[in-house]
Amino acid sequence: MFRLLARQAKKNPGLIPQFFFISLGLGGASLYLVRLAVSPYVVWNKKNNPEPWSKLDPSYQYKFVAVTTDYKNLKKDGPDY
Repeated sequence: MFRLLARQAKKNPGLIPQFFFISLGLGGASLYLVRLAVSPYVVWNKKNNPEPWSKLDPSYQYKFVAVTTDYKNLKKDGPDY
């Protein structure tokens, strides 16, 4: 597979940026899927911890990018269960 890609890149040097950006996109998508799989919203073991999101600290930044919310100053609104 890599030999074929290298052979094609030697024949057509214009394909090199395309191979680079495809690899970069696949790598980024893979890392994002791994990040989603280990987030507190995904339950892999329902017997030990059925609701892991209820044990999060109120100052936990659960969004990838928070533009206007300052998570350091948040306080818990409800009671402990």
